[in-house]
Amino acid sequence: MPELAALATQIRRDILRMVHGVNSGHPGGSLGCADFFTALYFKVMKHNPAFQMDGREEDVFFLSNGHISPVFYATLSRAGYFPPEELGSFRKLNSRLQGHPATHEHLPGIRIASGSLGQGLSVATGAALTKKMNGDSHLVFSLHGDGELDEGQIWEAVLFAAHHKIDNLIATIDWNGQQIDGPTEKVMALGDLRAKFEAFGWTVLEMNGNDMDEVVSTLLKAKTQTGKGRPIVILMRTAMGKGVDFMEGTHEWHGIAPNDEQLARALTQLPETIGDY
Repeated sequence: MPELAALATQIRRDILRMVHGVNSGHPGGSLGCADFFTALYFKVMKHNPAFQMDGREEDVFFLSNGHISPVFYATLSRAGYFPPEELGSFRKLNSRLQGHPATHEHLPGIRIASGSLGQGLSVATGAALTKKMNGDSHLVFSLHGDGELDEGQIWEAVLFAAHHKIDNLIATIDWNGQQIDGPTEKVMALGDLRAKFEAFGWTVLEMNGNDMDEVVSTLLKAKTQTGKGRPIVILMRTAMGKGVDFMEGTHEWHGIAPNDEQLARALTQLPETIGDY
């Protein structure tokens, strides 16, 4: 899907320029998830940029690992929630684009404050249950980091969603194998995630999160599994720092901004497609 791939490339450019502009932010996970966000907002979700906080009669998305806000903001702006030019205010004083998403600034597209890891699945589960109780047939999507699975609250929500048959929920795990302190296998090994989620009563899909065709097809397949009595989780393999050779596959770029030379080098690997902000 060349059009979506080109858009993901532009979003990666946005991410790098945003974090470079304030010498602050989290480029690694943001770059790795650009394909997922592009597919979700431009192909899969039924959403409305004329933003309504309650999300009635539309699909909604919750970002749990809020530190990857650069990819979320870039995607929302490119999808029409607010002008791309506002991306230049990222992390600056009085900006609506806080380092971690917040609701106080009333930025369109943001429904929860996130960044305190482990809470997003509980929120997404509650939103999905609300839709079921209101007779709203639309879906709830969420994204979580693999390091975030160290948080016990995640597994409480996993139990709750399965017990209550919340089958209008599609959660995705960014399984890049890296977290702020190092590889997840060294910090706290995750074991067999497929077996764990299946044992908890979830339908489990897997995908390469950096192959646009596979991302789209898997998300669409996940939608076909809704309404069958089980919540759905997608285990998404990505490369942290995807698209920039010296950033890929290492936790070192989890929360470090590129300097001028590094930015220039990175942007040569990501050709401008629809225009920089």
